[in-house]
Amino acid sequence: MKIKQKLVALYFNEPNPELYRKIDFSSDNLHFEPYFEIDKSTPLEEYDKMVNKLKKSGIDAYSLNIKDNLNTLLNDYFTNKPDVVFNFIELFQEKVELESNIVGLFELLDIPYTGAPMMALLNCQNKYLSKRILRYYNIPTPDFFFVDKKNGKFKNNLNFPLIVKPVCEDASVGIDNNSIVHNERELKKRLEYVFEKINQSAIVEQYIDGREVNVSILGDKYPVVLPLSEIDFSEMPDHLYGIVSYQAKWDPLHEAYHKTIPICPAQLPKKVEKKIKEISISAFKIMGVRDYARVDIRLDKALKPYVLEVNPNPDLTEDAGFMRSAKAAGFSYVKTLKKIIQFAIERNKKRLPKKF
Repeated sequence: MKIKQKLVALYFNEPNPELYRKIDFSSDNLHFEPYFEIDKSTPLEEYDKMVNKLKKSGIDAYSLNIKDNLNTLLNDYFTNKPDVVFNFIELFQEKVELESNIVGLFELLDIPYTGAPMMALLNCQNKYLSKRILRYYNIPTPDFFFVDKKNGKFKNNLNFPLIVKPVCEDASVGIDNNSIVHNERELKKRLEYVFEKINQSAIVEQYIDGREVNVSILGDKYPVVLPLSEIDFSEMPDHLYGIVSYQAKWDPLHEAYHKTIPICPAQLPKKVEKKIKEISISAFKIMGVRDYARVDIRLDKALKPYVLEVNPNPDLTEDAGFMRSAKAAGFSYVKTLKKIIQFAIERNKKRLPKKF
């Protein structure tokens, strides 16, 4: 894909980059057999890799860590005037809810940017709101109820086991093995944990004991589903539930990280695969996401799909799930990044100089 005469800025926000350290990893110190080779790169190094690969492909790109400072962002934008912002800002001043405000700023400044717009980020971030929206449009999602941190009162009309989640977190923050509860005592204890440790209200869902499928979608006006990826829990030990917890996603020294094994393309009956793709495209459009997103789906024992959530702007590092599906579709890493950049260019042609 050829994109002529452009300047692409990768904006991200890591307020304390000095806190990142190299992982001291040795399989001799683990009580289990690691499945994945540990990537010792820090997030900052991943952005450097992305910039270097884009440059080698002919795209003029650079990265900027705004470090929780809007003036840093604004000074860079008005000085360098990038044609497109590749938006990797996921939180601001340690508040996930301010992610959408940054996009609102891009809109106010008429800056072409990649990924989901403000309302999509707001709606997807709140699990309670997003599930109500999906339910309104008859998208299947596990039964649920909301528990407000302010009073902690709830009426449970669901059957155990249940799973308890913070209502406004992403990246599986606040979800671990203790999130699955089997009785009222465990439910109350976990709610207290979410209220006190995460400092949020909670959503309680019917736990679907079954398979999990990640559906990566690429596109804007005409989104396409990339090859499905299943999370294989068959090697998970008995003391860990088959869920994609925070540890399974981000802690390479935890057993769950090595026992949640992706299979891409997923091996599913054709009818089930077709249904998953139809539901995922509908959820993508309903929630207003664009460019790239991931829909997480749980299959019950009868292989009926339930949408857990719609994730705008998922991780784009080279070994992440989205890029795994892109590779299975025949897209190289750089080609996928270029496609996402091109979506932003096409969407904003009237705003951009004629050189585009």
